[in-house]
Amino acid sequence: MSLDKITNPPQLRHWLGDMEADYIYTLGVAGERFFKEIKENGRIMGAKCTCCNKIYVPPRMYCEKCFSKLEKWVDLGKKGIIHTFTVATIDVDGNKLEKPVIYALIKFEGACGGIIHKIGETTPEKVKIDMKVEAIFKPSHERKASINDIQHFKPTA
Repeated sequence: MSLDKITNPPQLRHWLGDMEADYIYTLGVAGERFFKEIKENGRIMGAKCTCCNKIYVPPRMYCEKCFSKLEKWVDLGKKGIIHTFTVATIDVDGNKLEKPVIYALIKFEGACGGIIHKIGETTPEKVKIDMKVEAIFKPSHERKASINDIQHFKPTA
């Protein structure tokens, strides 16, 4: 590994294509339970520390504040607020999108962290920080235990 500082960014090189690897990435215990709850029950869950009462979303195995094991899970509901957002007008290949896509960091009351997801059923001009939103889940037969089991978040009154 080089410790040299990058002084001329145009000289950087990149390679297109897939990176081959001999490993399998797993979600871990907390991640698997989090996505299983979304798939099977349509619930967004957080892990709560019984020592310092912090709630983490996405859930973790240990509290970042006091290092206690997190074994209590709580239902955060489907409603949250937009903490921050951005509007994408081009796709990953640099092509202009027909319709802009709004991505936001959704925070849940009383929880640390949040979920980054799409905002639907509105326009970029109407989206605001602290706007209340609600998760819209795919039908249960279409869910695959992924964050995309949430179709989007929609604004609420």
